[in-house]
Amino acid sequence: MSKVLVIGAGGVGSVAVHKMAMNADIFSHITLASRTKSKCDAIAASVRQRTGVAIDTAQLDADDVPATVALLKAVRPALVVNLALPYQDLNIMDACLEAGVNYLDTANYEPREEAKFEYSWQWAYQDRFRDAGLMALLGSGFDPGVTSVFATYTRKHLLDRIDTLDILDCNGGDTGLPFATNFNPEINLREVTAPSRHWENGQWIEGPALSHKQVFDFDQVGPKNMYLMYHEELESLAKFYPEIRRIRFWMTFGDSYLKHLEVLENTGMTRIEPMMFQGREIIPIEFLKALLPEPASLGPITRGKTNIGTIATGEKGGKARTVYVNNVCDHEEAYAETGNQAVSYTTGVPAMIGAALMLTGQWTGAGVFNMEQLDPDPFMDMLNRHGLPWKVRDLDAPLAF
Repeated sequence: MSKVLVIGAGGVGSVAVHKMAMNADIFSHITLASRTKSKCDAIAASVRQRTGVAIDTAQLDADDVPATVALLKAVRPALVVNLALPYQDLNIMDACLEAGVNYLDTANYEPREEAKFEYSWQWAYQDRFRDAGLMALLGSGFDPGVTSVFATYTRKHLLDRIDTLDILDCNGGDTGLPFATNFNPEINLREVTAPSRHWENGQWIEGPALSHKQVFDFDQVGPKNMYLMYHEELESLAKFYPEIRRIRFWMTFGDSYLKHLEVLENTGMTRIEPMMFQGREIIPIEFLKALLPEPASLGPITRGKTNIGTIATGEKGGKARTVYVNNVCDHEEAYAETGNQAVSYTTGVPAMIGAALMLTGQWTGAGVFNMEQLDPDPFMDMLNRHGLPWKVRDLDAPLAF
């Protein structure tokens, strides 16, 4: 049994600590910290009501490295689970190194002043974590995270060689609202408005945002328009699986969402550059974030399901094979269990699983690790046992385009 410090009191943090409390044989003591302690206290009350487990809470500005170090030395956790904003990853990693604590996150570092996320900043910590005898696990969410494990499982058990890999992310949920983001609005909009990018024949192919789409019939959701995007697991998959000729990421968006997004872009509301307004400096996208619904508040009104998975083509036993591995998660069932909708659930559960595998010694090592570097089997087993069951089926043909 081990102590854990979770940083971040949004929907993902809420799911993660609820699921940790349901596994008290692994997580002996949970502390939840955030800039706003009242959010932590509300989650702690829900955890106590649903599971009977008491967790500690703390106020923390994760941008303040000395403050984070002080909290780590007071709590003395075996692991920090970073579910805060990706801008804060490096500061939290620095604090972990100073305090001698292992680290896990769900999203790679992104600078505040530039809509660019990549692993280079965190991979640069490899020697420091290795020399300290500490483990840092990057991207233990769903995508990245589970999708990378799906690919690793596919390569280990289902295909002798992967030629192409497509990641399909469908949120078939409906809030009834004209426009809302299902996770942090600022991060979501920066991601969606970035140029598309995919890996093909050893190089990155870039294009305009949301310029390529195709229809896919998602099980238990139905036909949806999905759009080619860049997503961080493409970078780690290309690094650790150089055999894969093409790797792409697709995400579904409804027409109403895209209509509102186009208007917001055209009016400058998605800009991240500071501007002066009535004598003070503001960042438009941060102002927009304040106007939009808090994602954690969407749980009671979200209906429908998510369907996220990977389609891989390649060879097995000398014969061509196309394999689809996916999970379907129900928004209402996720809310009934943890008080959060399925988008938070599908990220918070894998964060708990990655933490559990580190704490129990099933995933070990010194240095910085991506999900693709670790044995997929215990993770896949825990997905089935902790609310995110998956299935495998063969397809007659690979994805078009």
